[in-house]
Amino acid sequence: MVDVAELIDNDFLRQFELKIDNHLAKIEYSLQERKIFLTKLLIPDAIDNEDFRKEFLAAVFEQIQERNLSVVPTSPEIAKFVRSNRKYKRMLPVGVRI
Repeated sequence: MVDVAELIDNDFLRQFELKIDNHLAKIEYSLQERKIFLTKLLIPDAIDNEDFRKEFLAAVFEQIQERNLSVVPTSPEIAKFVRSNRKYKRMLPVGVRI
């Protein structure tokens, strides 16, 4: 459902963006040293469902993993995703537990 090729890292606005039809899903972030802080998940109601949310977050995490960055999820929704997906827990910096 989510095409990773359509995922855009808008570094000017510091957010990952995915446009579906006329709706824009985004994850805001802050980048410090080799860590990326995922601060806010915004998905329009028209396209928000559990499957889309999981696929969107997985696509973002895969892109972050390719850059070899550590992830600090400060958004409760994103932290919940990391807790339920063991393979992304290893992307947390040393000493960070969620």
